[in-house]
Amino acid sequence: MILIDRHTRAAKGPFHATLRIKPATRVDLIDVRGKLLEEFGDEFTRYTRSFYISNHTTAGFLDQRLAELLEHDGRGIEGYLQLFQELFPPGADYVHDSMHLRTELSEEQKASEPLNADSHLTFIGAGLRNSASYELDGSEPVWFVELDGVHVGGTRQRRTTVVAYDGEEEVERRRLSVPSSPHPIDAQNLRDPDLGCIGVLEEMVEEHQVSFGRFDVALPDEEQDAGLTVNEYEPLLMDYDLREALRNPFRFMAQTGKEVRHALRDPRSIPAKAINFAQFDAVQVLNQVLDRVRLRDSVVERVVNRAVALPVSHFLRMKRAFSLPVLDRSGDGTGEIGWGTYQSPILVQWKGVERRTRSLDVTLVRFV
Repeated sequence: MILIDRHTRAAKGPFHATLRIKPATRVDLIDVRGKLLEEFGDEFTRYTRSFYISNHTTAGFLDQRLAELLEHDGRGIEGYLQLFQELFPPGADYVHDSMHLRTELSEEQKASEPLNADSHLTFIGAGLRNSASYELDGSEPVWFVELDGVHVGGTRQRRTTVVAYDGEEEVERRRLSVPSSPHPIDAQNLRDPDLGCIGVLEEMVEEHQVSFGRFDVALPDEEQDAGLTVNEYEPLLMDYDLREALRNPFRFMAQTGKEVRHALRDPRSIPAKAINFAQFDAVQVLNQVLDRVRLRDSVVERVVNRAVALPVSHFLRMKRAFSLPVLDRSGDGTGEIGWGTYQSPILVQWKGVERRTRSLDVTLVRFV
Protein backbone atom coordinates (compact mmCIF):
# COMPACT_ATOMS: atom_id res chain seq x y z
CA MET A 1 0.00 0.00 0.00
CA ILE A 2 1.28 3.47 -0.91
CA LEU A 3 -0.15 6.78 0.30
CA ILE A 4 1.03 10.23 -0.74
CA ASP A 5 1.92 11.95 2.50
CA ARG A 6 2.51 15.36 0.95
CA HIS A 7 3.91 16.98 -2.13
CA THR A 8 4.98 20.44 -3.20
CA ARG A 9 5.89 22.05 -6.48
CA ALA A 10 6.90 25.67 -6.78
CA ALA A 11 6.30 27.65 -9.95
CA LYS A 12 9.98 27.12 -10.59
CA GLY A 13 12.08 24.48 -8.95
CA PRO A 14 11.89 20.80 -8.09
CA PHE A 15 8.82 18.64 -7.52
CA HIS A 16 8.96 17.10 -4.03
CA ALA A 17 6.79 14.25 -2.77
CA THR A 18 6.86 12.07 0.33
CA LEU A 19 5.12 8.70 0.22
CA ARG A 20 4.09 6.37 3.02
CA ILE A 21 4.53 2.69 2.26
CA LYS A 22 3.09 -0.29 4.10
CA PRO A 23 4.78 -3.45 2.83
CA ALA A 24 2.68 -6.58 2.38
CA THR A 25 5.44 -9.13 3.07
CA ARG A 26 8.86 -9.24 4.69
CA VAL A 27 10.57 -8.90 1.29
CA ASP A 28 8.53 -6.71 -1.02
CA LEU A 29 8.98 -4.59 -4.15
CA ILE A 30 6.91 -1.42 -4.51
CA ASP A 31 6.89 0.62 -7.71
CA VAL A 32 7.20 4.18 -6.39
CA ARG A 33 7.52 5.77 -9.82
CA GLY A 34 4.37 4.04 -11.02
CA LYS A 35 2.43 5.54 -8.13
CA LEU A 36 3.74 9.02 -8.90
CA LEU A 37 2.89 8.66 -12.59
CA GLU A 38 -0.60 7.53 -11.63
CA GLU A 39 -1.17 10.35 -9.15
CA PHE A 40 0.52 13.31 -10.81
CA GLY A 41 0.91 12.54 -14.51
CA ASP A 42 2.39 15.50 -16.37
CA GLU A 43 3.13 17.32 -13.14
CA PHE A 44 5.72 14.63 -12.45
CA THR A 45 6.79 13.55 -15.95
CA ARG A 46 7.60 17.07 -17.12
CA TYR A 47 10.86 16.71 -15.21
CA THR A 48 13.70 14.78 -16.80
CA ARG A 49 15.43 13.58 -13.64
CA SER A 50 14.40 12.18 -10.28
CA PHE A 51 16.12 11.38 -7.00
CA TYR A 52 14.68 8.60 -4.84
CA ILE A 53 15.40 8.61 -1.11
CA SER A 54 14.87 6.00 1.61
CA ASN A 55 15.20 6.83 5.30
CA HIS A 56 15.71 3.18 6.22
CA THR A 57 18.56 0.68 6.61
CA THR A 58 16.75 -2.45 5.42
CA ALA A 59 14.83 -0.86 2.54
CA GLY A 60 16.18 1.18 -0.35
CA PHE A 61 16.74 1.44 -4.10
CA LEU A 62 18.92 -0.13 -6.75
CA ASP A 63 21.13 2.21 -8.72
CA GLN A 64 19.86 2.76 -12.25
CA ARG A 65 22.67 0.84 -13.93
CA LEU A 66 21.98 -2.32 -11.94
CA ALA A 67 18.22 -1.93 -12.45
CA GLU A 68 18.86 -1.72 -16.21
CA LEU A 69 21.03 -4.86 -16.13
CA LEU A 70 18.08 -6.61 -14.48
CA GLU A 71 15.78 -5.06 -17.11
CA HIS A 72 13.73 -3.21 -14.46
CA ASP A 73 11.90 -6.50 -14.05
CA GLY A 74 10.44 -7.23 -10.61
CA ARG A 75 10.88 -10.99 -10.93
CA GLY A 76 14.48 -10.59 -12.02
CA ILE A 77 15.18 -8.28 -9.08
CA GLU A 78 13.55 -10.76 -6.70
CA GLY A 79 15.79 -13.49 -8.11
CA TYR A 80 18.86 -11.29 -7.73
CA LEU A 81 17.95 -10.59 -4.09
CA GLN A 82 17.33 -14.28 -3.52
CA LEU A 83 20.98 -15.00 -4.17
CA PHE A 84 22.01 -12.71 -1.31
CA GLN A 85 19.26 -14.10 0.91
CA GLU A 86 20.87 -17.50 0.37
CA LEU A 87 24.22 -16.06 1.40
CA PHE A 88 22.67 -14.30 4.42
CA PRO A 89 19.72 -16.47 5.45
CA PRO A 90 17.36 -15.61 8.33
CA GLY A 91 18.12 -17.41 11.55
CA ALA A 92 21.88 -17.90 11.07
CA ASP A 93 24.17 -17.26 14.03
CA TYR A 94 24.36 -13.48 13.68
CA VAL A 95 25.76 -11.70 16.73
CA HIS A 96 23.48 -8.73 15.97
CA ASP A 97 20.47 -10.99 16.60
CA SER A 98 21.71 -12.17 20.01
CA MET A 99 19.36 -10.01 22.05
CA HIS A 100 21.05 -10.77 25.37
CA LEU A 101 24.09 -8.89 24.01
CA ARG A 102 22.11 -5.82 22.91
CA THR A 103 22.75 -3.72 25.99
CA GLU A 104 21.29 -0.59 24.37
CA LEU A 105 17.81 -2.17 24.34
CA SER A 106 15.36 -2.46 27.24
CA GLU A 107 13.85 -5.85 28.07
CA GLU A 108 10.61 -4.70 26.47
CA GLN A 109 12.41 -3.64 23.30
CA LYS A 110 14.29 -6.94 23.12
CA ALA A 111 10.98 -8.80 23.07
CA SER A 112 9.80 -6.99 19.92
CA GLU A 113 13.08 -6.12 18.20
CA PRO A 114 13.23 -7.84 14.79
CA LEU A 115 15.97 -10.39 14.13
CA ASN A 116 17.13 -8.76 10.93
CA ALA A 117 20.91 -8.98 10.60
CA ASP A 118 20.28 -10.90 7.37
CA SER A 119 18.34 -7.93 5.98
CA HIS A 120 21.14 -5.49 6.81
CA LEU A 121 23.78 -7.72 5.22
CA THR A 122 21.61 -8.31 2.15
CA PHE A 123 21.14 -4.53 1.81
CA ILE A 124 24.91 -3.97 1.97
CA GLY A 125 25.93 -7.00 -0.07
CA ALA A 126 23.37 -6.53 -2.86
CA GLY A 127 24.39 -2.89 -3.28
CA LEU A 128 21.10 -1.30 -2.26
CA ARG A 129 21.24 2.43 -1.82
CA ASN A 130 19.76 4.91 0.59
CA SER A 131 19.24 7.17 -2.43
CA ALA A 132 19.51 6.78 -6.18
CA SER A 133 19.30 9.06 -9.21
CA TYR A 134 17.25 8.03 -12.25
CA GLU A 135 16.79 9.45 -15.74
CA LEU A 136 13.83 7.68 -17.37
CA ASP A 137 11.50 8.85 -20.12
CA GLY A 138 9.30 5.77 -20.47
CA SER A 139 7.10 3.83 -18.10
CA GLU A 140 9.90 1.85 -16.43
CA PRO A 141 9.30 1.23 -12.72
CA VAL A 142 11.56 2.40 -9.93
CA TRP A 143 11.39 -0.20 -7.20
CA PHE A 144 11.46 0.52 -3.48
CA VAL A 145 13.08 -2.70 -2.25
CA GLU A 146 11.86 -3.78 1.19
CA LEU A 147 13.86 -6.47 3.03
CA ASP A 148 12.27 -6.46 6.49
CA GLY A 149 8.71 -5.24 6.05
CA VAL A 150 6.87 -7.72 8.27
CA HIS A 151 8.37 -9.22 11.43
CA VAL A 152 7.40 -10.60 14.82
CA GLY A 153 6.69 -7.10 16.13
CA GLY A 154 4.30 -6.20 13.29
CA THR A 155 4.40 -4.42 9.93
CA ARG A 156 6.78 -1.59 9.13
CA GLN A 157 5.61 1.89 8.24
CA ARG A 158 8.07 3.21 5.65
CA ARG A 159 8.58 6.59 4.04
CA THR A 160 10.33 7.51 0.85
CA THR A 161 10.91 10.92 -0.65
CA VAL A 162 11.21 11.70 -4.36
CA VAL A 163 12.60 14.93 -5.80
CA ALA A 164 12.03 15.48 -9.54
CA TYR A 165 13.96 18.22 -11.35
CA ASP A 166 15.32 19.29 -14.73
CA GLY A 167 18.97 19.98 -14.14
CA GLU A 168 21.76 20.09 -11.64
CA GLU A 169 24.78 22.24 -11.02
CA GLU A 170 27.96 21.42 -9.19
CA VAL A 171 28.38 23.84 -6.31
CA GLU A 172 31.63 22.81 -4.63
CA ARG A 173 34.14 19.96 -4.43
CA ARG A 174 36.32 19.13 -1.47
CA ARG A 175 38.67 16.34 -0.45
CA LEU A 176 38.24 15.34 3.18
CA SER A 177 40.61 13.30 5.31
CA VAL A 178 39.40 10.90 7.98
CA PRO A 179 41.54 8.91 10.41
CA SER A 180 42.19 5.41 9.08
CA SER A 181 41.29 2.47 11.26
CA PRO A 182 44.18 0.57 12.87
CA HIS A 183 42.29 -2.70 12.27
CA PRO A 184 42.79 -4.48 8.93
CA ILE A 185 39.06 -5.31 8.64
CA ASP A 186 36.85 -2.62 10.08
CA ALA A 187 33.88 -0.28 9.63
CA GLN A 188 33.95 3.38 10.65
CA ASN A 189 30.90 5.52 11.35
CA LEU A 190 31.34 8.71 9.31
CA ARG A 191 28.39 10.24 11.15
CA ASP A 192 30.48 10.28 14.33
CA PRO A 193 30.87 14.00 15.16
CA ASP A 194 34.43 13.39 16.36
CA LEU A 195 35.48 12.66 12.76
CA GLY A 196 34.16 16.06 11.63
CA CYS A 197 32.85 14.91 8.24
CA ILE A 198 29.20 15.74 8.71
CA GLY A 199 29.99 19.12 10.24
CA VAL A 200 31.85 20.04 7.05
CA LEU A 201 28.91 18.94 4.88
CA GLU A 202 26.46 20.97 6.94
CA GLU A 203 28.68 24.04 6.61
CA MET A 204 28.78 23.59 2.83
CA VAL A 205 24.97 23.47 2.60
CA GLU A 206 24.62 26.59 4.72
CA GLU A 207 27.36 28.51 2.92
CA HIS A 208 25.89 27.88 -0.53
CA GLN A 209 22.22 28.01 0.56
CA VAL A 210 21.25 24.79 -1.20
CA SER A 211 17.56 23.93 -0.69
CA PHE A 212 17.34 20.75 -2.78
CA GLY A 213 20.33 18.76 -3.94
CA ARG A 214 22.67 15.99 -2.93
CA PHE A 215 26.16 15.20 -1.74
CA ASP A 216 28.12 12.67 -3.78
CA VAL A 217 30.78 11.08 -1.59
CA ALA A 218 33.37 8.80 -3.21
CA LEU A 219 36.67 7.09 -2.50
CA PRO A 220 39.48 8.38 -4.77
CA ASP A 221 41.12 5.82 -7.06
CA GLU A 222 44.17 5.56 -4.84
CA GLU A 223 42.05 4.41 -1.87
CA GLN A 224 42.13 0.64 -2.25
CA ASP A 225 40.62 -2.28 -0.28
CA ALA A 226 37.77 -0.12 0.99
CA GLY A 227 34.13 0.60 0.27
CA LEU A 228 31.26 2.84 1.32
CA THR A 229 27.68 2.18 2.33
CA VAL A 230 24.86 3.82 4.27
CA ASN A 231 23.34 1.61 6.93
CA GLU A 232 22.82 1.19 10.66
CA TYR A 233 26.06 1.51 12.59
CA GLU A 234 25.15 -1.01 15.27
CA PRO A 235 28.34 -2.25 16.99
CA LEU A 236 27.51 -5.97 16.96
CA LEU A 237 26.49 -5.84 13.30
CA MET A 238 29.58 -3.89 12.25
CA ASP A 239 32.20 -5.45 14.54
CA TYR A 240 31.16 -9.07 14.11
CA ASP A 241 28.65 -9.93 11.37
CA LEU A 242 29.92 -7.58 8.66
CA ARG A 243 33.52 -8.56 9.40
CA GLU A 244 32.61 -12.22 9.06
CA ALA A 245 30.87 -11.53 5.74
CA LEU A 246 33.96 -9.72 4.46
CA ARG A 247 36.26 -12.51 5.53
CA ASN A 248 34.04 -15.16 3.97
CA PRO A 249 30.76 -14.28 2.20
CA PHE A 250 29.65 -17.94 2.44
CA ARG A 251 29.95 -18.00 6.23
CA PHE A 252 26.24 -17.74 6.97
CA MET A 253 24.80 -19.96 4.28
CA ALA A 254 22.29 -22.39 5.76
CA GLN A 255 22.75 -24.95 2.98
CA THR A 256 26.18 -25.12 1.43
CA GLY A 257 28.05 -27.13 -1.13
CA LYS A 258 30.99 -29.39 -0.46
CA GLU A 259 33.55 -26.66 -1.07
CA VAL A 260 31.95 -24.26 1.40
CA ARG A 261 31.51 -26.89 4.12
CA HIS A 262 35.20 -27.71 3.82
CA ALA A 263 36.13 -24.04 4.05
CA LEU A 264 34.00 -23.52 7.15
CA ARG A 265 35.53 -26.57 8.82
CA ASP A 266 38.99 -25.26 8.02
CA PRO A 267 38.96 -21.45 8.13
CA ARG A 268 42.69 -21.42 7.34
CA SER A 269 41.78 -22.52 3.82
CA ILE A 270 40.43 -19.00 3.22
CA PRO A 271 43.24 -16.43 3.53
CA ALA A 272 41.60 -13.44 5.19
CA LYS A 273 44.36 -11.12 4.00
CA ALA A 274 43.65 -11.92 0.37
CA ILE A 275 39.82 -11.83 0.37
CA ASN A 276 39.94 -13.07 -3.26
CA PHE A 277 38.56 -16.58 -2.97
CA ALA A 278 39.40 -19.38 -5.38
CA GLN A 279 37.31 -18.57 -8.42
CA PHE A 280 36.44 -22.19 -9.05
CA ASP A 281 34.99 -22.63 -5.56
CA ALA A 282 32.95 -19.44 -5.81
CA VAL A 283 31.53 -20.49 -9.17
CA GLN A 284 30.60 -23.92 -7.82
CA VAL A 285 28.82 -22.49 -4.80
CA LEU A 286 26.93 -19.88 -6.78
CA ASN A 287 25.92 -22.40 -9.41
CA GLN A 288 24.39 -24.53 -6.67
CA VAL A 289 22.46 -21.51 -5.39
CA LEU A 290 21.28 -20.57 -8.88
CA ASP A 291 20.07 -24.13 -9.42
CA ARG A 292 18.27 -24.17 -6.09
CA VAL A 293 16.39 -20.93 -6.70
CA ARG A 294 15.77 -21.84 -10.38
CA LEU A 295 17.56 -18.86 -11.88
CA ARG A 296 19.45 -20.67 -14.60
CA ASP A 297 19.48 -19.14 -18.10
CA SER A 298 18.24 -15.83 -16.76
CA VAL A 299 19.41 -12.24 -16.77
CA VAL A 300 20.18 -12.75 -13.06
CA GLU A 301 22.68 -15.48 -13.87
CA ARG A 302 24.43 -13.18 -16.34
CA VAL A 303 24.73 -10.47 -13.69
CA VAL A 304 26.05 -12.98 -11.15
CA ASN A 305 28.55 -14.45 -13.61
CA ARG A 306 30.07 -11.00 -14.00
CA ALA A 307 30.37 -10.71 -10.24
CA VAL A 308 32.17 -13.97 -9.49
CA ALA A 309 35.04 -13.03 -11.80
CA LEU A 310 35.87 -10.12 -9.48
CA PRO A 311 37.23 -9.77 -5.94
CA VAL A 312 34.80 -10.27 -3.09
CA SER A 313 34.49 -6.52 -2.64
CA HIS A 314 32.81 -6.42 -6.06
CA PHE A 315 31.02 -9.72 -5.59
CA LEU A 316 29.32 -8.19 -2.55
CA ARG A 317 28.80 -5.08 -4.70
CA MET A 318 30.48 -2.99 -2.02
CA LYS A 319 30.18 0.50 -3.42
CA ARG A 320 32.91 3.08 -3.60
CA ALA A 321 30.44 5.95 -3.41
CA PHE A 322 27.11 7.00 -1.92
CA SER A 323 24.84 10.02 -2.10
CA LEU A 324 23.15 11.96 0.67
CA PRO A 325 20.08 14.11 -0.03
CA VAL A 326 19.77 17.78 0.80
CA LEU A 327 16.13 18.69 1.42
CA ASP A 328 14.09 21.73 2.33
CA ARG A 329 11.77 19.96 4.76
CA SER A 330 10.44 23.08 6.45
CA GLY A 331 9.49 24.89 3.23
CA ASP A 332 11.44 28.03 4.11
CA GLY A 333 14.25 27.48 1.65
CA THR A 334 16.66 26.05 4.23
CA GLY A 335 18.27 22.79 3.16
CA GLU A 336 19.45 20.06 5.49
CA ILE A 337 20.93 16.59 5.10
CA GLY A 338 17.96 14.25 4.85
CA TRP A 339 18.50 10.90 6.48
CA GLY A 340 16.76 8.53 8.80
CA THR A 341 17.39 8.18 12.52
CA TYR A 342 19.43 5.00 12.18
CA GLN A 343 21.23 5.78 8.94
CA SER A 344 24.97 6.38 8.99
CA PRO A 345 27.49 6.68 6.17
CA ILE A 346 30.04 3.93 6.80
CA LEU A 347 33.59 3.49 5.55
CA VAL A 348 34.47 -0.22 5.34
CA GLN A 349 37.96 -1.58 4.80
CA TRP A 350 39.14 -5.16 4.39
CA LYS A 351 42.85 -4.37 4.37
CA GLY A 352 44.57 -1.76 6.51
CA VAL A 353 46.74 1.09 5.30
CA GLU A 354 50.04 2.28 6.74
CA ARG A 355 49.19 5.96 6.52
CA ARG A 356 47.09 7.58 9.22
CA THR A 357 44.26 8.88 7.05
CA ARG A 358 41.95 7.92 4.21
CA SER A 359 40.54 10.43 1.73
CA LEU A 360 36.98 11.09 0.60
CA ASP A 361 35.99 13.22 -2.38
CA VAL A 362 32.84 15.22 -1.66
CA THR A 363 30.76 17.04 -4.28
CA LEU A 364 27.76 19.23 -3.46
CA VAL A 365 25.16 19.38 -6.25
CA ARG A 366 22.15 21.72 -6.46
CA PHE A 367 18.94 20.63 -8.19
CA VAL A 368 17.55 23.27 -10.54
